[in-house]
This record gives sequence, C-alpha cells and structure tokens, in this order.
Amino acid sequence: MKSIKLNIIIFAALFTLGSCDEGFVDINTNPYAVTDIDPGLLFAGAQRTDLGGWESEHTIVQHFVNPHNSGATEGPNFNADIDNFNNGIWNNAYPNIIKNLNQALFLAESFPDRVNLRSMIRIWKAQTFMNVVDSYGDVPYFNAGYAFLKGDQFFYPAYDDDAAIYADLEKELKEAVAALSANAPFEPNDLFYGSNGSVKSTTAAVQAEKWKKLGNSLLLRLGMRYSKVDANKAAGIVSAAFSGGVLASNDDNAFVRYDGIAFTNGANNGLVNNNPYFYYAAEPFVNQLKSTEDPRTKYIIALYKNPADPLGDAAPNTAFADQFGVPVGVLNTSLVNAPYRGTRGGGYNYSQMNVKSVASQTAPTWWMTYSEVALYLAEAAQRGWIAGGEAAAKQYYESAIRADMDRYKLYPNTTTIPAAEIDAYLAHPDVAYNGANGLKLINTQLWVALIRNGVQAFANFRRSGFPALTPNKFNNLYEGGFARRFSYPDYELANNSANYKAAAAAMGGDKMISRVFWDKN
Repeated sequence: MKSIKLNIIIFAALFTLGSCDEGFVDINTNPYAVTDIDPGLLFAGAQRTDLGGWESEHTIVQHFVNPHNSGATEGPNFNADIDNFNNGIWNNAYPNIIKNLNQALFLAESFPDRVNLRSMIRIWKAQTFMNVVDSYGDVPYFNAGYAFLKGDQFFYPAYDDDAAIYADLEKELKEAVAALSANAPFEPNDLFYGSNGSVKSTTAAVQAEKWKKLGNSLLLRLGMRYSKVDANKAAGIVSAAFSGGVLASNDDNAFVRYDGIAFTNGANNGLVNNNPYFYYAAEPFVNQLKSTEDPRTKYIIALYKNPADPLGDAAPNTAFADQFGVPVGVLNTSLVNAPYRGTRGGGYNYSQMNVKSVASQTAPTWWMTYSEVALYLAEAAQRGWIAGGEAAAKQYYESAIRADMDRYKLYPNTTTIPAAEIDAYLAHPDVAYNGANGLKLINTQLWVALIRNGVQAFANFRRSGFPALTPNKFNNLYEGGFARRFSYPDYELANNSANYKAAAAAMGGDKMISRVFWDKN
C-alpha cells in the first residue's frame, strides 16, 4: 500500500513539473528587467560612483580627525586597524566600479566603431585600479571582476603583484590614449566631457582631445609614483606623459557635479550626515592655512555655533583668528579640559570642515585637476625630468596655485577669490617659490589642493614625504611612524583564503605599516 501511494506521489510530482516546464521561462523572466543597455550608461555610472576614502586617508594625512575612540569610531586617529575604516575603496571598487567597467567594455565590443568609448573605459579602469593598488598593494587585477562574465573560475581571483599591475596600467593608459580618434562617434553620456558633462563638448574631436589629456595626466600621476623606487623610470614615464599632452588649464579638469537631489557628493555625505560633531579640522592643517593666510581657508573650514548641527548655522564663523584644529591623537574626553578648548554646543570648540562649500553635499568630486598636474610638472622640472629647471618649476607652481584658487568658484556658496589675495599669498614667505625648498613647497601645496581627495593626498604624502608631519603618538601600533597602506578586508580571509594568505605573505604581512612597491623606505 505504501508503495502504491509513493508511486502516485512521484507520478503527480513529475506531471506537475512537466506541466510547469512549458511556462517556466515566461514565469521566471522579469518583464521589467533591463537586458540590453548602452555601455555608455554603465560607463557614466562608474564615473559618478564614489571610490571611497572619505575619512581614513584624510585622518592619516592630518586634514581632519575624529577624536572619539570607542566602538565604530575607533580608527586612524588612534592608529587602529579596523575594517570599518579600511574597506571603503575595496568595497566600492570591486563590486561596483570595476564590475561595471568590465561589463561596459564587454558590451562595447559589439560596437566596433565606438573606439573612443572603449578607450575611455580602459582609461577609467586604469585610474580605478591605480587607486586600489596605492591603497592596498598586491590586489586581484588580471582576473578581477569577471565572474559574472566568464564563470565561477573567477570567483576567487589571485592577488597580483602590485609592481606588475602598475606595469600593465602604464600599457593600458598608453594604448587607450593612442586609440582615441577624432573620427569615432561622439559619446554623449560621458560625465566629464559629454553633452551634459561638467566640461561640455559636442564633437568627438574635442572629446577625444580632452580624454587624451586626461589619460596622459593619469600617466603623469603614475610616473610620479616611481620617484622613490626608480627615479629613472619615473623620469621616462613623466617625460612621455608630458610630451603627449596633459591637462593645460581648468577647462580640462575631470570632475562630476551634483544637483543635491537625485545625486549628492558621496564622500561629503559622511561629514554632513554621520554625526557631524565627530569630525574636526586637524591642528597641523589649520595651522598651515592660518600661518600662510590662505584665501581658501574660509571655504575649507569654519566654526559653528553647534558642531552637532553645522547645516543649521546660517552664518558660520570663518575668521582666520578664530580657527583652531584638534590636536592629532587626542581623545574627546581630554578636549573638554585645559589646555584644550573645551565644549561648544553639542560638540567641541574647534573648527570643522565647511559643509556649506568644500564639504557640501553639492560640492563637485574632483578626479583630476590642472592644479594637481601643474604641481607634478613643477616637481618634474625641479628634478630635471622635463625642461626648464627652477624657472619652469616656479612657473608651474604658481600656475597650479592660481588654478586651484580659481577652482573654488565652482563650490557652492563661494565667490571668486580676488587676484590681489592670490598675489599676496604667492608672495608670502612660507609660500614663495625657491628651489632650495622646492620639493617641500610643491608637495605641501598638493596637500592643500587635495583636500577632499583623500586617496591622492595619502598616496602623495607617502611618495614625497611632505608635508613634514609629526607621527601620531597615541600608541605605538605604527611603530612610531605612519600608516603606509590599508589591510585587506577581513572577509577575504574567509572567502578567498589561499589567495589572501599568499598576498599577505608577499606584502610582508597584512599590516598597516607594510608598504606598496613604490613606497620605498
């Protein structure tokens, strides 16, 4: 009897499955799913996607700090190695930017004439990976972000040697720039130089020329990274990038604008919405701005009536004399007592980032600017890697500062910085260019210019050694020095264990004081 019942159940199940199979595809297909998309849209999404690095890098280079040291707030201000602060770039780059760029490049292969789009994607993918390598060292590269396209053998990619990745990035940038053509189709979705780009163009010729400059400028940045580990190689790459044509003015800047409604500045969301009373300008950075009477200061930092509600202060105090930064590595429980400045409203009596302008949710994201490029060229000229020597270095240096100050008119709630104020700044004894202190002056200006571009600020600080900051001595977890990289996400040990262990061993240990290949002791 049991056997008969079992046979009936099996027969019924098979009959049901067979009947369902006829409509299986229709039932399980989402009629509203996007199955065909212009790769240009995926590319634009990658341009707009925040890379991460909004807090930790700025803390390490002492732009701003979080003096709270408990639970989720424990981080770089206390030399801690915490996933919450280390994973931002990894978590944004791999599942979002890199995956989408791979998909866009795959789809673009179906459009043989769109060679410019493929070049743009390759350039932007190289830019993304350069930042990932600079942050972690050895990382998955050659097989990364392909599992959804090529199968499960790519689910657990090996970590590639960071120097080998850099060599391939150099190749990618050079090939992609060379392939750009004035005769290829115009790509309107490009957020930098497309129809609605931050710097609009309407023809493929203009767009291609802008991207050539951007690609060569990224190559310039890559070349500068070799300055400590291989000066001859650095000189060769920098010279090639310069000869190919780099960003020449603010009209070439690569950046993204935000309307504050549909899209906002992701890096600044944390400063505005993540308990703003946690974040304060760091003392070394504030002292730099004040001591040089930097005209950008009022747009970078401010003092609020209530640090817990900076957006609620219609007229924050931006006077030079009233700005003070929180000392690095000091606990919030110490700030309430002498010799520190005590409390103010719902926070502490110190300057914060100006959420009305530089730290606004509608502030642009600057990916590559002429000011950054010109400062690299100033260093290259000072080192003799490009022609002109000290005279050219001075010219690039001053052009960079003027361009950076002019850039501030694109931030919300700002006005154009007057030429007289810029001239006075350039003449200041601690700013005026001289070859003897050239590298220090140039890279200190990069420190200022890269405010809100933490990934680049952290990388250039490690590369150049400037500004000459005092290490955070809250504890000795960094052995008396600075963090040199971020540790890999903890979940990699569980998800990609063998490859993680091999990479950690190759890096000399998965530690914050291990160094990427170009950060030679």
